[in-house]
Amino acid sequence: MIKLVVTDMDGTLLNDNHQLPPNFWEIEQQLTDKGIVFAVASGRQYYNLIERFESIQHRLLVLADNGTFVKKHHQELFLNDLDKASADVFIQIGRKIPESFIVLCGKNAAYVENATPYFLEEIQKYFKRIEIVDDLTQVNDTLLKVTICDFIDSSTNSYSFYESFESEFKISVSGKQWLDITRTHANKGTALQYIQQQLGITPKETLVFGDMLNDLEMMQNAHYSYAMKNAHPQIKKVSNFETLYDNNENGVVEVIQRLCL
Repeated sequence: MIKLVVTDMDGTLLNDNHQLPPNFWEIEQQLTDKGIVFAVASGRQYYNLIERFESIQHRLLVLADNGTFVKKHHQELFLNDLDKASADVFIQIGRKIPESFIVLCGKNAAYVENATPYFLEEIQKYFKRIEIVDDLTQVNDTLLKVTICDFIDSSTNSYSFYESFESEFKISVSGKQWLDITRTHANKGTALQYIQQQLGITPKETLVFGDMLNDLEMMQNAHYSYAMKNAHPQIKKVSNFETLYDNNENGVVEVIQRLCL
């Protein structure tokens, strides 16, 4: 019996226009009525996610910033922060990457030191609280991750600048334009394991959905691991199942209806 449903957002629950499935709210209510916990696990900022799910924020489990920060209705449940010295190194490197911009993700806000309009327009899709600062290395906040917004291609451009750090840190291609850098064990899978332990829910009672490489560890911690039809080949390889429909065809809710409702 499935007791926990966890879904990624972009490319998974949301369509390419960043919209929820039309019947999402009805499906979520039915899950709640059956006592099934619903959670979102995303590279997005906590404040962005809470705004999107404002009407159910009192019961929503949020695994934000790639699982580095887990909250439920103002209660902090889990934190996997990044040390400042390492963040400073990644910031210095990020300043040299062509057509790319740095987002320093903290508990209280996301910080940038570039106000280029098209960059700000892009990050406002994923971050609610944004502060423009003169120097990211002077930010005073609990740090979660360093994110690179890459307008060329994160997998072929910015990734190469950080590849040598993979033995010590988690370097995740989170989307065509996004690269996330966290502590080695800071990922959605680690956060999911914590939630399972706290709720007394096993991987065999867990249903997860994902599409990109930042979902990899999460897929490995659930029996009902569903790669989206549109998922990265490596996510399909590690997942036990694949959705019949992609993110533009409401693939997530189809599986939830079939397995849970």
